[in-house]
Amino acid sequence: MEDMLFYDRMQFAFTITFHYLFPQLTMGLSLIIVYFKWKFLRTQVGHYNDAAKFWMRIFALNFAMGVVTGIPMEFQFGTNWAKFSELTGGIIGQTLAMEGMFSFFLESSFLGLFLFGEKLLGHKLHFVTGFLVFLGSWASGFLIIATHSWMQHPVGYEILSNGKFVLNNFTALFSNPWLLPSYLHNQLASLVTASFVMASIGAFYILNNRHSSFGKLFVKTGVVFGLVSSVLVAFPTGDWAAKNVVEHQPVTFAAMEGLFETQDGGSEIVLIGQPNVVDKKLDNKIAVPNILSFLTYKKWDAEVKGLNEFEPENYPTNIPGLYYAYHIMVGLGTLFIALMAAGAIQLWRKKLYATKWILWSLLFFLPFPYIANTTGWYTAELGRQPWLVYNLLRTSEGISPTVSSGNTLFTLLGFIGLYLLLGMLFLILVGKIINKGPVTTEA
Repeated sequence: MEDMLFYDRMQFAFTITFHYLFPQLTMGLSLIIVYFKWKFLRTQVGHYNDAAKFWMRIFALNFAMGVVTGIPMEFQFGTNWAKFSELTGGIIGQTLAMEGMFSFFLESSFLGLFLFGEKLLGHKLHFVTGFLVFLGSWASGFLIIATHSWMQHPVGYEILSNGKFVLNNFTALFSNPWLLPSYLHNQLASLVTASFVMASIGAFYILNNRHSSFGKLFVKTGVVFGLVSSVLVAFPTGDWAAKNVVEHQPVTFAAMEGLFETQDGGSEIVLIGQPNVVDKKLDNKIAVPNILSFLTYKKWDAEVKGLNEFEPENYPTNIPGLYYAYHIMVGLGTLFIALMAAGAIQLWRKKLYATKWILWSLLFFLPFPYIANTTGWYTAELGRQPWLVYNLLRTSEGISPTVSSGNTLFTLLGFIGLYLLLGMLFLILVGKIINKGPVTTEA
């Protein structure tokens, strides 16, 4: 049973980690593309329209990869996690079906019109199709996170005598207190990724003295969107999401912060430290006194519960993984704000495009928003363990008893090989688009 659970979790973790590399860019990029189209309609400067069409090619490729890598996860609900699907399908099936039927088809249908219909539709209707692609993309994220939020904080349900969960209040799915902060935090984080990708490619063009006019537009747009979204990811959305964890999953919050013991007179915030689960302490820690209490409750001496306040069987199953994922996410987010703020200052001073250390930093930082988004999701998922549905259904109770660990490991190895090839193909195709660069056309 332990082997089955381990390999089932590993397979889903791998497939969803690889899959989410793509939606996080498409969701953020869709908003910036709509911005470029709006700027074109307002100014009639063809540069903005050409920029929108360039990024739409990258968007379309990302979208296709997201679809291809998303399908296997749907099948895993019926194979590796059949018991979970049987028990909770009456609830999670609602939002997942809505995501597929409404959001995905809205996004995919108008994507084709946006890619190929500009001459037929005219500029104004072409803008509308781009806006509908953006709407479908963000609605898809909303419905997926509504599903995730119910697993984190179940609402509007009842449990039948056979153990199945059913809805008794449909609207509760969308008024879940977990949903809005999680959704806003996630969408703004996707905008951070898109902003850094755009700024990085713009910096690449400037540093190589190719497509310099587009490079400047991409760097400027990326820095402005990146600064705003990086700040909003931290506050208020990140703070709001963290307070949700404090209120509804206090044992998770204690593990995230590496707080093994409740501290008298206020809790410190740890900057560096290594969790020692056996001895229930942080090794080699560097901490600032009372800051965690203030950030959590706005009181310097407020009590933040440590892990010692909870039953060990309800501890997150991977405390070191949760702790490091959370701190990597927060640490990178802080660096994002600092870099984008420096870029914004230089932009205001009209020296950004000549400040090479910032351009090189933007180029170097390209992969880090992906890492921050991934560790953010790891924080959410590792924090919920050992539960599939928090405090109601344990992860060990949701796996399929008829799928052997050997079968799961075999398919996991297959996914690793296949996704490696897909990833290489994706990088080659994106590299060709970037190497060719935007095409200048007349408005």
